[in-house]
Amino acid sequence: MSDHTPASGPTSAPAPAAGAEALRAERDRVRAADRAHVFHSWSAQALIDPLPIAGAEGSHLWDYEGNRYLDFTSALVYTNIGYQHPKVVAAIQEQAGRLCTLAPGLAVEPRSEAARLIAERTPGDLDRIFFTNGGAEAVENAVRMARLHTGRPKILSAYRSYHGATAGAINVTGDPRRWGSDTGTAGTVHFWGPFLYRSPFHAETEQQECERALAHLEDTIVFEGPATIAAIVLETVPGSSGVLVPPPGYLAGVRRLCDRYGIVFVLDEVMAGFGRTGAWFAADHWEVVPDLLTFAKGVNSGYVPLGGVAISARIAETFATRPYPGGLTYSGHPLACAAAVATITTMAEEGVVEHAARIGAEVLGPGLRELAARHPSVGEVRGTGAFWALEFVRNPETREPLVPYAATGEANAPVNAFAAACRKRGLWPLTTMNRTHIAPPCTISEAEARTGLEILDEALAVTDAHVD
Repeated sequence: MSDHTPASGPTSAPAPAAGAEALRAERDRVRAADRAHVFHSWSAQALIDPLPIAGAEGSHLWDYEGNRYLDFTSALVYTNIGYQHPKVVAAIQEQAGRLCTLAPGLAVEPRSEAARLIAERTPGDLDRIFFTNGGAEAVENAVRMARLHTGRPKILSAYRSYHGATAGAINVTGDPRRWGSDTGTAGTVHFWGPFLYRSPFHAETEQQECERALAHLEDTIVFEGPATIAAIVLETVPGSSGVLVPPPGYLAGVRRLCDRYGIVFVLDEVMAGFGRTGAWFAADHWEVVPDLLTFAKGVNSGYVPLGGVAISARIAETFATRPYPGGLTYSGHPLACAAAVATITTMAEEGVVEHAARIGAEVLGPGLRELAARHPSVGEVRGTGAFWALEFVRNPETREPLVPYAATGEANAPVNAFAAACRKRGLWPLTTMNRTHIAPPCTISEAEARTGLEILDEALAVTDAHVD
């Protein structure tokens, strides 16, 4: 990818010849059908009014009124290659014309090729790929593999984490989305991962945070009983919990603890993988090789649902002559795999991963730190590549969060007002708890990134107004 990435979308939202009246009628039909029949995730259904979207391309989406938004969310942090990339769209169309679907027990070219391309990029010997329909199913199957491989029941995972919303994955999740579905019987034990800005270990340096977090994890292992623990599941860079980049040495230390106690090490790269952090996989930054690695989202930019587990030789051998008791009807769906082949190939040809690293190091990182210096409501800037977060505070000295943990309703008003200010100015933001995340497509141009930073600069006046 060149230093000047082409603009990702048209200069204005396209207006069909039918005119504004027809657009309004279509918008109203979309909204009415949505409100009548669509049950939305993570929402109180009567309290939401989803915006009808007419189209999207590159780093932009637009509504039926012609309002155009620069997307700093990559949908749900998955359109790594941007919306409607012509090469990926063409690959899906070509595959649909050749063979739309095939049972997972048969071999088919796009599935085999997708597995090969993924295995070429995973760290170490993670050369066998089990395909799922998304990230939660990937975590479910990684946990199942670990339990069967070790014969042990328990899973350890961090409190600040998200691993999916299916029955097992939601128990492994550490954040409040778990609370409504946590039966307390799924064999998961949570521990504190490193987070220096709000250190649970009273650390003052990254080295202290790393050492104390590892000591805490080992204590948890010892007191839970090493012989009962099948796996430690970690997001390489916890995403929806705050883009928590681990301190140097932490992941390597977890790898050593797993080896010491015979525990399977699972890295969840569903959000961080495929270029998001400026590397093919975030594990590459720390040269750590897990036993199992889960992926989804960026593997084909979400064009057709796809996820999976990359499996080490040691764990794959467990199932060489022993059947693996798991599978999915749509495992390795040809359309999804064709999209993955096109996405990975295009990312390699166009230098998308390298571009994400550069845009993070030269534009997003420095720009966000400049914003933090000007706005007292920004307590910390964290991130890498096209994966960043601003932590909002009510008091920069005490680091009191702008809104309480897991706030809802009126308590979350300051962050909601910030999001509204972004949208009013043409930026589609990703806010959660007391943060805004900055996760544009990895293909975003430098000009687009700077435009987004300018809008954030204006919108942060809203959060600054709540600083004590």
